[in-house]
Amino acid sequence: MEPSKEATRKDYIERMLKVFSYIQRHLDEDVCLETLAQEACFSPYHFHRIFRGIVGESVKEHIRRIKLERAAARLKQTNHPIIRIALEAGYEAHEAFSRAFRQRFKMSPTQYRAANQPFNGSPAAVHYTPDGEIKKFNPWKQETDPMKAQIVEIQPITVAFVRHVGPYKECGKAWERLCAWAGPKGYLQPGVQFIGLCYDDPEVTPPDKIRYDACLTVGADCKPDGPVGIQTIEGGLYVRATHEGSYNKLYETYADLCGRWIAQNNLEIRSLPSFEVYLNDPNSTPEAELLTDIHVPVERK
Repeated sequence: MEPSKEATRKDYIERMLKVFSYIQRHLDEDVCLETLAQEACFSPYHFHRIFRGIVGESVKEHIRRIKLERAAARLKQTNHPIIRIALEAGYEAHEAFSRAFRQRFKMSPTQYRAANQPFNGSPAAVHYTPDGEIKKFNPWKQETDPMKAQIVEIQPITVAFVRHVGPYKECGKAWERLCAWAGPKGYLQPGVQFIGLCYDDPEVTPPDKIRYDACLTVGADCKPDGPVGIQTIEGGLYVRATHEGSYNKLYETYADLCGRWIAQNNLEIRSLPSFEVYLNDPNSTPEAELLTDIHVPVERK
């Protein structure tokens, strides 16, 4: 019997999720198309067409964009020399990096770094979105009420996940799909953790390109199933802080954590996605009482 269209679609999505995870884990390496095709068990001849059809951009464009957006985050969050950031983004010359960066963000790397630092003696930071909108946020405003953050050692976490691409505020459908899959299988047991894996900075990445994984913890024997993939959140050092209130205000806690607390504690952010652990149910908890543990991967200087 030939597989149904739905079964074929689920199979393609399952295989592409492996590709997305592979790219993220090997972002600092030269990833070739043949390797990705092998990871997904597709013919190299057809793989690039399949990838573009599903993702909307070529493999090369996809990796270049992610690296450039990561470079923008590093300009904001670190004092690394620009040439080092350029090399990490895959550019061998400062000029080529600056040209590509200006084309993407409408300003040079130096201008972007300056625009996202304190200015005119004021502690307020200004952030430029990809659309040119200016946002201001003061990460030092809570000096009289210090953030309660701590450095923790996290063990690797195995999760089942559904990938969402688009604005963070629209990730609800990914959660619905994940829970609809997990419920009948008995995975929604007491003690399960609901985790959001956040790959992109919404002030850097265009809204329609933002990547987010809705995750729940599972055992090591759990298998991928169509749009539901399996991955391991990398362990190691993280800074953890609890955000109280609306998910729409998470960016404020991130800004305070990344812009002040981490720098003041002689830490650097690692090249891994942050993740969020949702401590109560948004469907039954008043918005002001929502609790979210934010985890930012770090290393000591």
